[in-house]
Amino acid sequence: MIKVCKFGGTSMADGLTMRRVAEIVESDPARRFVVVSAPGKRFGGDTKITDLLYETYEDVAACRDTGPAFEKVCDRFRGIVRELGLPMDIEAVLQETRAAILREDTPDFCASRGEYLAGRIMAELLKVPFIDARDTIKFGADGRLDSERTYSLLAAALKGKRRAVVSGFYGEGKDGKVKTFSRGGSDVSGAIVARAAGADLYENWTDVSGFLACDPRIVENPAHIRALSYKELRELSYMGANVLHSESIFPVREADIPIRIKNTFRPEDEGTEIVPTSRYTFGGRVVTGIAGKKNFDVIYLDKSLMNAEIGFTYRVLSVLYKHGVSFEHIPTGIDTMSFVIDAVELKNGVLEEICREIEEAVHPDNLRVIRDIALIAVVGHGMTRSVGTSARLFAAIARAGVNVRMIDQGSSELNIIVGVDNENYERTLRAVYEEFFM
Repeated sequence: MIKVCKFGGTSMADGLTMRRVAEIVESDPARRFVVVSAPGKRFGGDTKITDLLYETYEDVAACRDTGPAFEKVCDRFRGIVRELGLPMDIEAVLQETRAAILREDTPDFCASRGEYLAGRIMAELLKVPFIDARDTIKFGADGRLDSERTYSLLAAALKGKRRAVVSGFYGEGKDGKVKTFSRGGSDVSGAIVARAAGADLYENWTDVSGFLACDPRIVENPAHIRALSYKELRELSYMGANVLHSESIFPVREADIPIRIKNTFRPEDEGTEIVPTSRYTFGGRVVTGIAGKKNFDVIYLDKSLMNAEIGFTYRVLSVLYKHGVSFEHIPTGIDTMSFVIDAVELKNGVLEEICREIEEAVHPDNLRVIRDIALIAVVGHGMTRSVGTSARLFAAIARAGVNVRMIDQGSSELNIIVGVDNENYERTLRAVYEEFFM
C-alpha cells in the first residue's frame, strides 16, 4: 500500500510540530511520500512564513534588497533547525535562498521559498531525498497544469525511493520561472503527487479532525462528518468549508484515490474519509453538511419574452467576460434572470459599468442590483432519497423569521442554495443546522 501525506502550515510551524510530523510518517511504512507546506502561525498574532515572503518581495521591488521581513524568515528557519538539533548548514541554505530571490526577482519565486526550505529541513529530519517541485510539476503556456508531463516527471522522480519529501504550492511555468498555485495550493500539490505515485490513499494532515457539518464559529459543537463523496466535498469546500482546497480533488478523483483528512495534533482521531462518488455509501442522513459565504451582489434582469430572444444570455455573459468577472449562480425564470457575483469582483466602479453595458446589450424592462447577500448551501446525497427536504429547509428558515431572497438548486439534486441578507446569515445557518442535525 502507498500513502501520500500532505502536511499543512500548522503542522510545520516549529521544530516540535515538525518532529511530530516525522513520528507520524515513520509510524506507518505505507506513508511513502510527504508533501509539505510553508510554516504557518505558531500562536495568535504570529505571521505565516508565506506572508513574510510576500513582504520580502515588496522590499525587493522597492529597494533591491530582501529587507527585515526576510530576516524574520531566516530567524524562523534557524530556530526550527536548532530545535530539531539537525547538523544542517542552514546559514548556507538561507544565503543561497536570498541570492536566488534577488536573482529570480518574481513574487511567485519568493513566495515559494517557504515550502522549499520546509521541504529541505523535513527531508533532512527524515533522512530521505528531497524533490524540488520546480523540477517535476510543470505548467503550460496557458498557466494550467501540464498534467501529462507532470505525472511522467514525478513518477520517474519517485520511482525506487522508499520515502521522499516533495515541496508543495509551486512548480515551473513554460517560461522556466517558478509559478505558484493559489493560496492553499499545497493541497493540490499533494493530490498531484498521490496521482503520480499511484497511491492507494491521500492523507491530508491539518489542525482539525476532519470536516464538521457546519461552521463551529457559528454553531456550537457541530456534528463530525465521517465520510462524504467527492461531489459533496466540492460543494462544501467551494461554499466556505475550508478544510481542503476546493480544487485539490481533481487529480485524485481522476484516479479514484480516496482522501482522508487527519489531525496532526490528534493522530488517533478517525478523521474524515472522502471517497469517489461511485463508491459512496448512503449513511442514512438526509444532509451531509451546511456551508455558506457572505458578501455577494445579485444583478437582476426582467424582460418580457426573454426566453424567445435568441442570444439574450450570451450577450449578458459577454459583458461579464469583457470585465473578467465570473458568476457563482444564475437563477432564472421565464422572463427573469439573476447573476450572483462575489462583491469583491465588482468594486471600483466595475458594477456600475457592467450594469450600463448590460442595459445597452439587451435593453431589459427592469435591471436592479441586490446588495449584501449571503449564500447558504445545504448539501447531501440523501436529499434525493428523502421526500420533503425542501419543505423542512424553508420551514426552518421561516421559523427563524428570515426572508429568503433567492433559491437555486443544482440539477443533480445534491444541493439547495438559498440567499438571505448578510445580517441574517448566522441566524439562518443555525436554524438549518438545528432542523437537520438536532
